[in-house]
Amino acid sequence: MMNINLPLYYSQRAAHYDEIYQRPERQPELQGLCTQLTQLVQDKNVLEVACGTAYWTAHCAKHASSVLATDSNPDMLALARKKLSGQPQVQFQQADAFALPEGDYNACVAGFWWSHVKRSEQTDFLEQLQRVVGSGSTLVMFDNCYVDGDSTPIARTDAEGNTYQIRRLPDGSRHEVIKNFYTDSTLRKKLAQHARDIRVVRGHYFWMLTCVLR
Repeated sequence: MMNINLPLYYSQRAAHYDEIYQRPERQPELQGLCTQLTQLVQDKNVLEVACGTAYWTAHCAKHASSVLATDSNPDMLALARKKLSGQPQVQFQQADAFALPEGDYNACVAGFWWSHVKRSEQTDFLEQLQRVVGSGSTLVMFDNCYVDGDSTPIARTDAEGNTYQIRRLPDGSRHEVIKNFYTDSTLRKKLAQHARDIRVVRGHYFWMLTCVLR
C-alpha cells in the first residue's frame, strides 16, 4: 500500500534522513553549498524554514548571530535539538512553513523546501516571507537538480504541473512525495515580484538561489 501522508513520511524517515548527505559523489557540491551558506549568513539573524534534523542549521550557526530553526515535524525537531544542544545562538520552534513566527530577522534559509511547495501555494509562501522576514532581508534557497539515472524517477504529474516521486523507507513502506524541479528561468520568474538581485548557481546535483526580499 502506498501512503500519501507527507508528515507521516518524514516522521518515519527522520532517523535516516541525514543519509542523503553521505553520498560520496555529491560531497564536492555539498561542501560548496556549505561554504556559500556560511558566508551568506555571516553575522545575520536567520529564520530557517523546514530545518529537518539541523544539518544546515549547524552550518548556519557557525557564523550567524542567531538562528531560529523551524519545522512542522516534532520527530525531526527532536533530532535537531539533540544535535545542537548547548548552542545558545540556536533556538528551535515547531511551526508550519506557512505560519512562521515573527521575529527580528534579516535573513531566511530554506534548504530542500521549495521543491515540496505546490505551485499554487508558492505565492502565499513568498508573500509571507516578505511580511515575516522583512524587506531588504537576504533569502537563500537551495534544492535538488533532477539527474537522470540518479534521482528518484517522477511517478506522476498532476493537473497543476506538480510532480511526484514514490519513495520507499527501510521498513518497506511506499510513500508518494511531491518533488518539483525547476529551471533557472522559472525560479527567477517566480521570485521576481517578491525579490531583487536574484542569482541562481546550478551544479550537477544542486542549485542555490540568493536574493533580497522586496
